Amino acid sequence: MELGKSGLFLQADRAQRTEKPGMRIVWLMVSLLAIFFAIPAWGSGTERVVPILLYHRFGPVVRDAMTVRTMVFAAQIEYLRSHGYQIVPLREVVAYIRGVGPPPPPHSVVITADDGHQSVYTDMFPLVQRYHIPVTLFVYPSAISRASYALTWDELRVMHDSGLVNIQSHTYWHPNFKIEKKHLAPQAYEKFVAMQLEKSRAKLDQELGIKVDMLAWPFGIYDEDLIKSAATAGYIAAFTMLRSPAGPSDNVMAIPRYLVTDQDTGKTLGRLLTTDTR
Repeated sequence: MELGKSGLFLQADRAQRTEKPGMRIVWLMVSLLAIFFAIPAWGSGTERVVPILLYHRFGPVVRDAMTVRTMVFAAQIEYLRSHGYQIVPLREVVAYIRGVGPPPPPHSVVITADDGHQSVYTDMFPLVQRYHIPVTLFVYPSAISRASYALTWDELRVMHDSGLVNIQSHTYWHPNFKIEKKHLAPQAYEKFVAMQLEKSRAKLDQELGIKVDMLAWPFGIYDEDLIKSAATAGYIAAFTMLRSPAGPSDNVMAIPRYLVTDQDTGKTLGRLLTTDTR
C-alpha cells in the first residue's frame, strides 16, 4: 500500500504512541538528528576559496611594474563580469575565514589597492562608481595630504562616503620590518612595530571616523612576532602578497592576495585567478 507524506507521518505518530517509553526516546533522537543535519553549517562541506586581487597604481601608460593602465583595469572588470565572477566586499570574506560569517557566493572575487596613490582617486574610483563595485584600500597615513603622489584626506572622505570604498591600514609609513629589525635593538624594534600598527589606526579613525581592524603587511613581510603585535594592536585580519586564493584554511593574519599587473588580461587573468603557489 502506498502512502503520501501525510500518511507516513500519521503512521509514525501511531507507532510512537504504541511503542514503549524507550522507543519514544529513540524516535525523538532520530527526529532531532534529522533536523540538525537539515540545517546548513558554515564550516561543513568543501571550503570555498576566493581570489583577492591587489592593485597599486593606475594611469594612461605603464610607468613601472606596479602600474595598471586604466583601460586595462576596466577590461579586467569586464572580464570578471562576463565570466560569472561576483565582486564582493573584503570584510565578507574575512568573516567567512574567521568562521563568523557564511560562505561568499560561488565565483566571488575581491578587489584591493595598497599605498593610497593619487591615481586610486583619479582613475580607479570613477570605474568603481561606474560598475558599482566594492573595493578596499590599504593606506599609510603618513603620506596622505603630504606626499605629492598620495591621496588627500578629502579624497579619502569622498570615496568612503560613496559606500563603495572601505579604508584600512598599511601601517603608518610603510616600513620594511626586516630592515628595521636588523637596525634596531629588540626593545626599540618592539616599540617601533607598535607605533606603526597603532598610530595608523588612530590617525585613520581621527580623520575619517572609521573602524580600522584590517592590515596589509608592507612588502608582504610578516612573521609570528609581527602577527602577535598586530593582534595586540586590535587587528582581526592581515594580508600578504602570496599568489593564492583565500579560504578558511588560511591564517587570518596572513591572508594571500594576487598582485595584478598590466599584463593580466583575458585568459592571462583567468589563469591568475586559478593559480595557487602554496
